[in-house]
Amino acid sequence: MDFTVSEELHSVQQLAAQILGDFTDVDTLKRIESQAERFDPELWKALAEAGLLGLDIPEAHGGMGMGFYSLTTLCEEVGRTVAPAPVIAVLVGAAGTLQRFGNAAQKDQWLPGIANGSHLLTSALEEYGNDDPTQPTTTAQSMEGGYAISGHKFGVENACSAARILVAASTDDGVIIALVDPKAAGVTLTAQQVTSGETRSELALENVQVPAEDVVATGAEARTAIAWASQATRTAMSAMAVGLCDKMMRITGAYTTEREQFDRAIATFQAVSHRVADCYIDVECLRLVTQQAASLIDQGRPAADAVTMAKIWCGDVTHRVSQASQHCHGGTGVDRDYPLFRYCLMARQIELSCGNTAQLTGQLGQSIAQEYLAAAG
Repeated sequence: MDFTVSEELHSVQQLAAQILGDFTDVDTLKRIESQAERFDPELWKALAEAGLLGLDIPEAHGGMGMGFYSLTTLCEEVGRTVAPAPVIAVLVGAAGTLQRFGNAAQKDQWLPGIANGSHLLTSALEEYGNDDPTQPTTTAQSMEGGYAISGHKFGVENACSAARILVAASTDDGVIIALVDPKAAGVTLTAQQVTSGETRSELALENVQVPAEDVVATGAEARTAIAWASQATRTAMSAMAVGLCDKMMRITGAYTTEREQFDRAIATFQAVSHRVADCYIDVECLRLVTQQAASLIDQGRPAADAVTMAKIWCGDVTHRVSQASQHCHGGTGVDRDYPLFRYCLMARQIELSCGNTAQLTGQLGQSIAQEYLAAAG
């Protein structure tokens, strides 16, 4: 499988790096972090004007139509700058699912606005005590003209400013995916402070009426859509982790070449240089498995095991690189006036989101065992 980056995609990645770098200086990040919602509308507008919000949206709906793989390069750059931009929840979980499984009217209504930055949709995939997003505990009762949805989701990004929230729910006949209006009667949003320092929302739904025109998919198609959203989100998180870990490694490399002990840069000590070298190997392995998963999703090929392996590597690598970076920095790494703490907190958030390493390793083992038993007859 050829993972050589095309010239066009390389240009997109450079553009993303330039814009994100311009909007993520220390003072700007501190200002955004002091707000109720970790979101920079000026940065979002700049990404929209550059066409980057429409990387995975078809040209017919105002996007660039470059596919999911190109979107993961944007996610990587967001991770590298810890930018306050909800690209995964909005562009992957919501827009990506909508443009692949929504009807023509829904695409016409929402996708152009997402691409130009005027509409903000988000997604709510995680539930308390539920490891399988294709079997949501949130329920939907059929009613005249639509459904009444009840249940809880947590960790929803930018729920307060979103026009719609993509929600999966179980019905008597299977599963549905619907676009829920956060301002509808029966919707309660409660602020949640998460590990990364972001303010996200717990979404409580009590007989929230969703009209038929806001139902994206039902039955088998809805289950397929949920599986796609889950796999794409995990892969995008892994791509973001590539950027995060690569930057942490480089911050650590720069610090250890300047920090001296016994009249020598500590980077010349074998224990330190080996630690940073291990980080480099980890980052490149994470990059490879993430690119494989993203490529399979982009081609519409089966990607479940590849995605699971990528997220397993994501959890392990974010943990190891964060630990090594802090160890090599000593007390400097936790100083709030030094940039490393933001990367470590975001890395921890990603590590534990949408399935941790232990959980996913167990699922992968079960999948392999089932395939073996099926082959053995």
